[in-house]
Amino acid sequence: MNTRNYQKELDAVIADIEKTGNAPKLLLHSCCAPCSSYVLEYLSKYFSVTDFYYNPNITEREEYRKRVGEMERLIRSQPHIHEVTFVEGEYDPNAFLEAVKGLEDCPEGGDRCSVCFRMRLRETAQLAARWNMEYVTTTLTISPLKNAELLNQIGEEEAKLAGVKWLPSDFKKRGGYQRSIELSREYDLYRQNYCGCVFSRRRDLKLSLEK
Repeated sequence: MNTRNYQKELDAVIADIEKTGNAPKLLLHSCCAPCSSYVLEYLSKYFSVTDFYYNPNITEREEYRKRVGEMERLIRSQPHIHEVTFVEGEYDPNAFLEAVKGLEDCPEGGDRCSVCFRMRLRETAQLAARWNMEYVTTTLTISPLKNAELLNQIGEEEAKLAGVKWLPSDFKKRGGYQRSIELSREYDLYRQNYCGCVFSRRRDLKLSLEK
């Protein structure tokens, strides 16, 4: 059983930051604009954030471009306490498909998703190290459908290997997920109904046909 409270761990980091009066540089892996809305509102109070959009798991190019556009629009529209900048990672869905080869039929939340999380968080952590960022984390923990313990475990491992600090999180806590829904409505954000990969899309289509 998980005994860690990632929100309290984040509170402790923020408390230390507030004592210094500085805004450390944070590379934030973002999965989409709706999830990022609350996370950016929250973290930009304490960090100078670079939003890193790296999601080769979105296997349909048109869907990918739509989500990138929404992410850029959100950052332009949303007020932030400290600076938020946007960086788009390399879009190579073939790299994702190769990484999850043999795991195509795994259930959502299973081994395929773990490989996908690690792929994205590894790239984020390595880039943070190259750019001399102090912290790295992901918006993915805001989703009620994602395993925050697993994401923090993978993130910590990849951050340690890269030589940067992992910022613990469970952004769905304290009404974070509900706030993201409010902000999505406020900014009229496109809310996708699947994570992005062809396998989750296939599952959603199957469920809709079975209804």
